[in-house]
Amino acid sequence: MPLNNAQYEELMRTYDEIRERHRHELEARTEEIAAKIPGIALLNDRIGSASLEAAKKRILDPKADLSAFYKELEEIADQRIALLQEHGYPGDYLNPTYDCPLCHDTGLVDGKRCSCFRKKEAALLYKDSKAADLLEKENFRHFSFDWYSDTIKSEATGRSARETAEDAVKKARLFLSRIGEEDNNLFLCGNTGVGKSFLSHCIMKEALDRSYSALYFTAGELFDLLADARFGRSQESLTRELPVYECDLLVIDDLGTELTNSFVAVQLFRLLNDRILRKRSTIISTNLTLNELSGIYTERVFSRITSHYTIIKLIGEDIRIQKKLKGGSV
Repeated sequence: MPLNNAQYEELMRTYDEIRERHRHELEARTEEIAAKIPGIALLNDRIGSASLEAAKKRILDPKADLSAFYKELEEIADQRIALLQEHGYPGDYLNPTYDCPLCHDTGLVDGKRCSCFRKKEAALLYKDSKAADLLEKENFRHFSFDWYSDTIKSEATGRSARETAEDAVKKARLFLSRIGEEDNNLFLCGNTGVGKSFLSHCIMKEALDRSYSALYFTAGELFDLLADARFGRSQESLTRELPVYECDLLVIDDLGTELTNSFVAVQLFRLLNDRILRKRSTIISTNLTLNELSGIYTERVFSRITSHYTIIKLIGEDIRIQKKLKGGSV
């Protein structure tokens, strides 16, 4: 899911606007200080004169010793800070400011995309995807425990469907508070229609609202993407999968509904293992049992999920059927 040209240009315009905003803010602060503290202008003139002399010296002798120049700059900087503080301003009031101190609002660090760029990229991809409309309907504001029975109980735990759902939401809230921490992943399982996908959508919407980068894929869409990245011939196809590995939250919906083969099993292990090592949070929803998971995707995938994921099994009647019979929303 790469950015197309229009999306990339939109993202870069955002960075241009951020830098322009900060430039105007600095100009306004500079004019304010020039009016209130005339001594600052004199110090700035000294910096200009010293810089000009240093440049001339370096032109005449590329190996010239400029240590005195740098010492003078430090002294002027200290005097400027002292003047600002004397007049009630912070010492860094005339320093440039940035939304992202890592890349200075360029989107790049050492020639690579900054973490802020990846977050903006994921947010833009989400905005332009079908998930955007979906999450406006499927979120915690529309989640109701009324669809979960007090009488249907788990044979394994003895807890009712409602109690199980309430516990699942508590774990979802805890998950949201730990995004980016070690082993913070969810494996949502259970029969068709018990609210697994809905709960994963609720979590994703909340994560996006908290400014985390999050991406949603059905299992089929995900493995189509990974196959295209693996077998593509262009550099673009090789980088299409990067957001899948780097986003703060990845939601894989309906695992097990895709066409499963050895490629899928290998790519699933590679993806899950890499995200575990990077402390990137992942949510998997599936109708598969853990035993079925082991048989389809190999022991290595089974081991990663049972060792690094919180397992949540939802029970109850098919909510979609209940809604058709009674109306309403989850």
